[in-house]
Amino acid sequence: MDEVKVGRLGPFPRVSKPVFITSALLIVGFIIFGAFFTEAAGAVFSFLQDFITDKFGWLFIVLVNMALVFCIYLAMSRYGDIRLGKQTERPQYSLVSWIGMLFSAGIGIGLVYWGTAEPLYHFMAPPLGEPETIAAAKQAMNISFLHYGLHVWAIYGIVALALAYFHYRVGLPLAIRSTLYPLIGKKIYGPMGHTVDTLAVFGTMFGVVTTLGLGVLQINSGLETLFGIPNNTTVQIILIAFITVLAGLSLFMGLDKGIKRLSDINIFFTVILLSFVIILGPTQFIFNSFFENIGNYLHQVIPLGLWTESYEGQENWQSSWTVFYWAWWISWSPFVGVFVARISRGRTIREFILGVLLIPITILFLWFTAFGGSAVHMELMAAIDPNIVSPGLIEAVQADTGSAIFKLMESYPLTSALNLLIVVMIVLWFVTSSDSASFVIDMLTSGGDTNPPKIQRLFWAGTEGVIAAVLLAAGGLGALQAASIVSGFPFAIVILIMMYSLLRGLSRDRLILYRQQQWFITEESAEHNSANEFRDEDLLTGPPDLAKPDD
Repeated sequence: MDEVKVGRLGPFPRVSKPVFITSALLIVGFIIFGAFFTEAAGAVFSFLQDFITDKFGWLFIVLVNMALVFCIYLAMSRYGDIRLGKQTERPQYSLVSWIGMLFSAGIGIGLVYWGTAEPLYHFMAPPLGEPETIAAAKQAMNISFLHYGLHVWAIYGIVALALAYFHYRVGLPLAIRSTLYPLIGKKIYGPMGHTVDTLAVFGTMFGVVTTLGLGVLQINSGLETLFGIPNNTTVQIILIAFITVLAGLSLFMGLDKGIKRLSDINIFFTVILLSFVIILGPTQFIFNSFFENIGNYLHQVIPLGLWTESYEGQENWQSSWTVFYWAWWISWSPFVGVFVARISRGRTIREFILGVLLIPITILFLWFTAFGGSAVHMELMAAIDPNIVSPGLIEAVQADTGSAIFKLMESYPLTSALNLLIVVMIVLWFVTSSDSASFVIDMLTSGGDTNPPKIQRLFWAGTEGVIAAVLLAAGGLGALQAASIVSGFPFAIVILIMMYSLLRGLSRDRLILYRQQQWFITEESAEHNSANEFRDEDLLTGPPDLAKPDD
């Protein structure tokens, strides 16, 4: 099996020079442009965001729906029994640790930032219908579920599954380029492969930086609420520097000791906070609305998932919300895909897809219902009954989106302690996201090495912090959103190609297993074409007398 050529580059002991140098130059160029030409950078980000969402918003919508259908097909098909590794292997990590690391990579800060704020925002300013009504409340929960639901995890699942399959099953490097092997063969080790990995690095960097920027905005809101610390760009940049140092310390501990432990701690804090809000909040409403929200979401998932605002005469709302989310998740998908693939060895395709699709969204939906749903319920009751005083949550969202969850905690006992816990959770999500992202980017720039040198991870962790600071200075939340959309667009094309490539690889895999069971029963052929370990040449070409493996 060929490998990506790696070598020393200055202080970095093991890098794929074409990917590392190209990625570093593009990112450093962006930092210089954003830092020294702030106004021009903001204008460029805004123009590119408007152009992509206006001309290609439909592409993002088509992609996420295709990914969901493809995931469901794979889980229900004959391919579901294929194991990511040898057929006799068992999962590397326990289910609890696996879920914890899924959250640390896939949602994290976004959950805390938008879990309360987004339903409130859609309730007070719904894209369709009258605001602050029962219909607006239901629509707000539907839209929030859409943005964090099945479509999101389908995108993550496709990228992660393709990576895990071609790495653990076929023996290719754990890099985005490997997912295209059935289409371009050993050209993945040349310029085409370098280009795909560079796009993945670029998308990962800006997708993660968007999340880190949101996290810092919310940490600053929490510190302002708790200690009166000013809420401004200077404080936010100081916070980025401090937390980037923490991420650097974490990455030196490695995957099992660093990311895994912090993820387990944060899952524990998440369960504690969620339980507290459910038990001491409107418990009956939360459980009643949780199941109703799921029913409404499943009923509306197809029309909402395919909605493009074509009959409304304006396409401004979706560019700021749904298209932004799809681009954000797509730009995150190389990072989440590599990381989830790294922790998913030994699971069957069916187990993997069902786990990735269903387990995270169940917890996410309960979180959104407990925090966002409760907040909407409070404001709805105040709007309907003049005797009920509004808790001021809508005003908080209008003033500062990140402050919504802290304002909600004022309705609960131990407010200061809860707000401090939330700040700690955001910091931990920040650290694990930055740590995980630098780990993945370093893997991509070192040719798929699953244990890249720590000095290189430190370089990328520092780079993430610098870019987050530059984007905040260049335009705050708007610049963060624009960066996600611009970086996610080229990788959307890669994911479309990746789905076809994965299907070809799986078809050849099943064909080999079938031929082995039916005709190759002799000891010699069984040893050569084992169902547990087989050559990538066999996977990609199949038996020479069968030109159409799907038949």
